[in-house]
Amino acid sequence: MNTFVGQPFQMNQLINIKQVALFTGVGRSTIYEMMDEDSPYYDPTFPKKVKITQNRIGWSAWEINQWIESKLANRA
Repeated sequence: MNTFVGQPFQMNQLINIKQVALFTGVGRSTIYEMMDEDSPYYDPTFPKKVKITQNRIGWSAWEINQWIESKLANRA
């Protein structure tokens, strides 16, 4: 089992927006801005959301972790 910001997770675990914000250090509204192609904050590398139910979305914990790792690898 891997550790993701002090939390155990399975590679196929889906996490909610609060957890994405906690793990990335980015606010909820900024996360939605990074997913909006019309936003100046749009980030095409940010993981795509997963529709869980009609009213619930999540993100792959593994993909969020990979996104964070890529940001760390590309820092100046």
